Amino acid sequence: QNRGLPNIVIITVNVNGMNFPIKQKHIAEWIKNHNPTTCCLQETHLKKDKIYYASAEVKKAGVAILISDKAKAKINLIKRDKEGNYILLKGTIDNEVISLLNIYAPNGIASRFLEEKFRKLEEEIDSKTILVGDLNLPLSELDKSDHKINKKDVKEVNRTLEKLGMIDLWRKLNGEKKGIYFFLGSIWHIHKN
Repeated sequence: QNRGLPNIVIITVNVNGMNFPIKQKHIAEWIKNHNPTTCCLQETHLKKDKIYYASAEVKKAGVAILISDKAKAKINLIKRDKEGNYILLKGTIDNEVISLLNIYAPNGIASRFLEEKFRKLEEEIDSKTILVGDLNLPLSELDKSDHKINKKDVKEVNRTLEKLGMIDLWRKLNGEKKGIYFFLGSIWHIHKN
């Protein structure tokens, strides 16, 4: 149901490394089969510059945003950190103003990490900002797998996201549907009055 919203398809996934050609091929095929306008990846471990990315000097973290050749994109601003934990793109995709922030939060510090990064990027974040990424923990009991989670961390992250005016789009669109989407990545929209 479009409801007058732009038809931009964004997918996000934690790929846990892309340095092997066979894995790159599988990921590329997966992306091609899903045919998104934009694809955001976390834990890429990449050191190539064919796409918009942020990566660290060591083999950890890394985030990327891939924009389809079919999409008309004009990127006006790129911000990234040297640790490879976030990249922010601002511009237009298919004539829609967009701000896309892809993050990979290190284990155990998601709340602090989000607050720190949002303070740093406060001037660039607005109601057009879409946040995607991997927080390394589920945001709801509905999203958890068999892995143990720290409920205090989950509460802190949810409080931080709420304080930032975030809406969990996956949960909003899927209601009470159970899933483990936090392993595939999460997507939120920033709602500011």
